[in-house]
Amino acid sequence: MSANLDQVFKALSDPTRRAIFERLARGESPVKELKAHFEISQPAVSQHLAALHEAGLVARRQEGRLTHYRIAKDGLAPLVNWLEHYQAFWSDHLPRLKALAESLSDD
Repeated sequence: MSANLDQVFKALSDPTRRAIFERLARGESPVKELKAHFEISQPAVSQHLAALHEAGLVARRQEGRLTHYRIAKDGLAPLVNWLEHYQAFWSDHLPRLKALAESLSDD
C-alpha cells in the first residue's frame, strides 16, 4: 500500500474526521463554522482538519485570519484507485460465490 493510501485510511478511520469530511462535502467552511457542528474544542477540530489535510483529503485557503477548508479535488483518488484494483476480482468471483451459495441452499 502506498504511504498516501495509508494516510487516507488512517484519516478516515476516525469517526469525527469522517463527520468533518462529510460536512465539508456540503461546501467550503471556516474552522469556526465547522466547530459549531461538533461537541469538541476548536483546537481539536483543527487537529482533525490537519490530519485530513496531511492525507490530501482537504484543501485550505487563508482569508485574512480565517482558514477555510474544502474537500480536495482528487483527495479520494488513492482510495478509489485501490478499490478499482480489487473490483475486477470481486466482479469475477461474486457471481460464482452466489451460484455456490444458491446450490448449497438447494440441497
